[in-house]
Amino acid sequence: MKKLLALLLAAVLAMSLLAACNSTTGGNETEATKADSAETKADSAETEATSTGDPFADLPAEVTMGGTIKGTPEMYPNVDLSKEETIYFTLIGDTPNDFQDILAKVNEYLQPFNTKVDFTILAWSDYGDLYSLNLTSGEKIDVIFTAPWCYLWTEANKGSFKAIDDEFISKYMPLTAKYQIPESMDGVKLNGKYIALPQNTTNPNGKIVAIRQDLAEKYGITELKSWDDYMNYCKTIAEKETPESGILAMAAAGSNSELWDVYRQQFDTQQAMKTGDYCTFYFRSATNDIPKYEDIEFAWETDYFKDFCKDMKELMDAGAWSRSALTNEVNDDDAFAALSGASIAWNTTVFNYMELAEKSEGVKCEAYDITMNFAPCEAYNNNDMAITSSSKNPERAAMVLDLFKNDTYLNHLFRLGIEGTHYTIDENGYFTELEKAADYPADNLSMTWAIKNGDIEQAGADPRKQAIIDEQKAKMLACPTDGFVFDDTNVAFEKAAVDSIFSEYIPSLQLGLFDDPEAKIQEMLDAANAAGLDKIKEEFKTQYEAWYASMQ
Repeated sequence: MKKLLALLLAAVLAMSLLAACNSTTGGNETEATKADSAETKADSAETEATSTGDPFADLPAEVTMGGTIKGTPEMYPNVDLSKEETIYFTLIGDTPNDFQDILAKVNEYLQPFNTKVDFTILAWSDYGDLYSLNLTSGEKIDVIFTAPWCYLWTEANKGSFKAIDDEFISKYMPLTAKYQIPESMDGVKLNGKYIALPQNTTNPNGKIVAIRQDLAEKYGITELKSWDDYMNYCKTIAEKETPESGILAMAAAGSNSELWDVYRQQFDTQQAMKTGDYCTFYFRSATNDIPKYEDIEFAWETDYFKDFCKDMKELMDAGAWSRSALTNEVNDDDAFAALSGASIAWNTTVFNYMELAEKSEGVKCEAYDITMNFAPCEAYNNNDMAITSSSKNPERAAMVLDLFKNDTYLNHLFRLGIEGTHYTIDENGYFTELEKAADYPADNLSMTWAIKNGDIEQAGADPRKQAIIDEQKAKMLACPTDGFVFDDTNVAFEKAAVDSIFSEYIPSLQLGLFDDPEAKIQEMLDAANAAGLDKIKEEFKTQYEAWYASMQ
C-alpha cells in the first residue's frame, strides 16, 4: 500500500512540474524548442505510419514548398540493408567551401539506412577531359551527374549508364515513383528504357548577358536592349577601359558557346536534336508546334552561325578578349566575379557572379535579356543523375538517389546547406541566406540542379533576378522536340569522327580566331562531309520522320 501511495505521489509531482514548465515557457517558445517539437511530431508520425504497416500512409500527395517528406528504411524492403555500404557519386563544377560539413550531416542522417556516401567533384576546367576517362578507368562511381550538354547521350550510347524501367523505379525508388512528373521521363528514354533520372521541375532557361553597369555608365551607356547594344558595349570597353585597367570586355575561355546561345535566340531557334556534342540541328519557330523535317537545319550550315562568327572576329580584333582565350584556365564567370572581365553570358546563374563582383566597393552589375520573342523552357532532362552500369550495388544507389531527390531534409541540405548556418527557412518555405551562405551557395552544386523537386524560393530575393525570371516566365516556351532522342548506334563511328572535326574548328570560330571565318566554316564542313556527315544527316532524317509520324 505504501509503495502504491508513493507511486501516486510521484506521478502527481511529475504532472505538477510539467504544468509549471509549460506555464513558464508560455508564448516564448524558442526556435530550438520549436525544432525539437517539429522533430518529435515527425518521429511520431513516422512511428504511427509504421505501426499501421504502411510507411507511406502519412506522406503528402505532392511536393509543395514548405511541405515535408521523410524517407525511412521501411520504405525500401527490396533493398538489402543488412551491411554498411558506401555509394560513390561523381559531380562536376566548383566544390563549395563547406561541402565536407554537408557531407558529414548527410552521412549522419543515412545511418539508419546503414549507408554512407562519398563524392568526387570534377572542376569545370577538368571535367571535359576527365568525365569519360573516369567512367572507364575503374574509378568507384555508382551515380554520376549528366545532361545533354554533359555527355548524357554519348555515354548512354556507350552503355556507361544502367538502363532502368518503371518496375526498377517502383521497387527501389518508391518516392520517385510517387512524386516524379511522368512526362519528365520522356527525355531520358533510350531504346524503351530510362538511362538517367531527370529534375522534377522546369523553368525558363533563356540566355542573358550580365555586364559591369558601373563601367557602362562610365562611358555613357545606360542599358542594353539588343545584340548591337552588347556589341557596342564590348567594343567600348575594349577601346577605352582595357588599356586603362586591363579589364577585358569578356574574359573568354575555351569557347563562346553561351554567347552563341544568346545570339541564336534572337532568331527564335530551338534544338531539334540534343546530343551534347557538335552534331546539332536547329529549327526556327516561336511556337510549340512540332516542326517538319524540311524545317530543320544543321546548326553550322546556317547563315546566322556565319554572321555570329563574323561578329566574334570583329570583337576579337577589337580586343574584347585575349588571343589566348582558347587555352585560358580561368573561366569567364570566375573572371567576371574577380573583376578581370566586364561581361558574361549564361542563364540566371549570372546573378551568383554579379553578387560576388558587387562585393567590391563601387562595382555595380546588371543583367539583360536581349533575345526576342520567347524564353526557352528548360527541358526536364537538362540536368540528370545516372546510375552507372559499373555500379556494384545499383539498388542501394537507387535508394540513395531516391532520398536525395525526395527526402525534404536531405534535399534542402544539398540545395541550401545547413539550416541555421547557411540559411533559415520560414513557415511558408521561403529561405533567407545567412552570413555563411557564401561558403555553400544555394543550388550551386551540379547535383542540386538534377534533384530539384520544385522551387525553393528565397525571401527578399534580388529584385533584378526576379524581374528577369518573371519576364521569361511570361514568354516561356517548351521545345516541342524534347521527346525526340537520336540513337547513333548506326553512325557511331561517323559521329565520333565528325564531332572531332567540329571540336577543332568551332571553339576557335566562336572566339573569332580565324582571319576568314566563312572560308574556315566551309573548310570544316568539307572535312565533316568527307568523314560521314551526310550519313549522319540521313540517319537523323529517318529517325526524326518516324518520330514525327508517331506524334501526329
